[in-house]
Amino acid sequence: MRQRSLIAITAALSAGALTLTACGSRGGDEGPDSGNGGTTTVTIGVDAPLTGDLSALGLGIKNSADLAAKTANKQNFVKGVTFKIVALDDQAQPSSGQQNAVKLVADKTVLGAVGPLNTSVSESMQKVFDDAKLVQVSPANTGPSLSQGPDWQTKKVRQYKAYFRTSTTDAVQGPFAAQYVYNDAKKKKVFVIDDKKTYGAGLAGTFTEEFKKLGGKVVGTEHINPDTKDFSAVATKVKKSGADVVYYGGEYPQAGPLSKQIKAAGAKIPLVGGDGINDADFVKLAGPDSTGDLATSVGAPVEELDSAKKFVADYKDAGYKDEYSAYGGYSYDSAWAIIEAVKKVVEDNGGKLPSDARAKVTEAMQNVSFDGVTGQVSFDEFGDATNKQLTVYKVEDGAFVPVKSGTFTG
Repeated sequence: MRQRSLIAITAALSAGALTLTACGSRGGDEGPDSGNGGTTTVTIGVDAPLTGDLSALGLGIKNSADLAAKTANKQNFVKGVTFKIVALDDQAQPSSGQQNAVKLVADKTVLGAVGPLNTSVSESMQKVFDDAKLVQVSPANTGPSLSQGPDWQTKKVRQYKAYFRTSTTDAVQGPFAAQYVYNDAKKKKVFVIDDKKTYGAGLAGTFTEEFKKLGGKVVGTEHINPDTKDFSAVATKVKKSGADVVYYGGEYPQAGPLSKQIKAAGAKIPLVGGDGINDADFVKLAGPDSTGDLATSVGAPVEELDSAKKFVADYKDAGYKDEYSAYGGYSYDSAWAIIEAVKKVVEDNGGKLPSDARAKVTEAMQNVSFDGVTGQVSFDEFGDATNKQLTVYKVEDGAFVPVKSGTFTG
């Protein structure tokens, strides 16, 4: 029921995005305008999976960006500008993400986009946004190649000037997990599984490299089909391998059943994954035997950050039906980064938006710096977050609880 209503809302918002609603604004074809003594509507697009298996994360992204826009409007943060959110559902599919990017580019009121969740989806969107000089800020992408190029391990080259992210990358997350598993959890034999997607395979690769470097042994590898739920064959392989831990590169809809079936096969060993499994739905899917399973995630726990107290309270007060989930704080900060960039452009142009507002906002984003929900928000020369903090979470009493925060030290 919720999925059908969300689709209807998304369609209505998409259509409504083509018309400016604020007093004194011109038609969507001509873009934002600050003339006639009125206000300008600036749209921030949001792309995320709003339906389907990953909707718990996607809805948190959408709602948190929406809260940022509402907060900016309430504060009159950018004089003469009213912000609104248009959220599009990519269903975690690259083709849908690309179509959504085209839609957002076509709407001249859009001066920035938050999202997507998935690295593979972002790969299909980056060029569309970059060609239009429309800034994109992802709260969740962790694939290093998005910002540093396909050969990032040997030669980092920035691919798109319009691409930024507030989360750290798997170049840090995978090794950070390996160090915890080997040094803290004292696990020496790992069975590595991934879902063959860009995010999952990349994360498993960086974990494996560091784990072996530390002296750990990879006793087996497997690639699963993310469309299936029967993992009995790979569970049997894990049991026979003698592994004392499983590392899974992928997301919670598969990780939960995988963990459950591995335990059912007789391998009572922890499953470890990245930020893609750090969600309450993982525990629901994995069942009671998931106690001891581990996940790393970007940043520190929002609930424990002084900088996030207002966000947590405001989100609750706003009455959103869905949790802000793992990327809520990062989504708020992504939207706020766009708002900060718009503010800079407006102030530099005598209180109104210039005709080349998109290009100017993208340019301004490089130097954006502010105290955000997740801590200090700023970007390096690749558009990556300068905040490299990560946290290990363990399933205890039916929920993920933080056990260690830090960063990878090479």
